[in-house]
Amino acid sequence: MVAYIEVLFWFSSLYILPFWLMMLFVPYSERTAAMLRSEWIYLAPLAAAYSLAVLPHLGDILLLLGSDMPTPAIVLELFENEEVVIVGWLHYLAFDLFVGRWTWQRLTQSEKPLLVSFPVLLLSMMVAPLGALVGMVVTKDAKAPAANDA
Repeated sequence: MVAYIEVLFWFSSLYILPFWLMMLFVPYSERTAAMLRSEWIYLAPLAAAYSLAVLPHLGDILLLLGSDMPTPAIVLELFENEEVVIVGWLHYLAFDLFVGRWTWQRLTQSEKPLLVSFPVLLLSMMVAPLGALVGMVVTKDAKAPAANDA
């Protein structure tokens, strides 16, 4: 039988694909904007999957990270548990999509061409903090997106 953590892994890993594909290949499409307009569509299902995965480990995580200043050794100890590694992956997926959506907003609002937006969003998908930084640099002269813009 497949463990529920694996179901959450595959659900989340597949759920993000349409959002990333739309941001990467059709960033100016109204359908892309509609899909990314509400956090309840693009983020809530990922947050729910993450929550279901983290809850069984929450006590251990809070105890380990709350008892001492996190050190490399403490983080490595935390990730010795295979399920916690999957929890970390689900965290990355949700965070990367959240940051990627924010970066996509900046890129589309500043009307960057696909030649610019594609590599920036690809970086955001693979290494979100770097993609966000590059996105901030290439849109530095643009007005930041308002909280309710999409």
